[in-house]
Amino acid sequence: MDRNEPEALPPPGYAEVSIVAASPDAARMVAGILRHSFVGGEQRSYPTPSGGTRLHLTVDTAHPAEPTRSRLATSRPASGTGPHAEES
Repeated sequence: MDRNEPEALPPPGYAEVSIVAASPDAARMVAGILRHSFVGGEQRSYPTPSGGTRLHLTVDTAHPAEPTRSRLATSRPASGTGPHAEES
């Protein structure tokens, strides 16, 4: 690609993600995590000159794949699961 040419942008609501990793498994693991948060298209992977993997993935940022809860929220016990004050 010529540096003077403008880069083609994805359609509104979409993002192009490029993952570079030392191994294909590591790149696929990161892509899998992204797919848990966003609806995504087919991933494409290519070898890098240094022997690693470059993986491209298009994600739809307007449509989350599933509700995502923060790590803090998932690490807290559900309310009402502990003993009541009078049981202590």
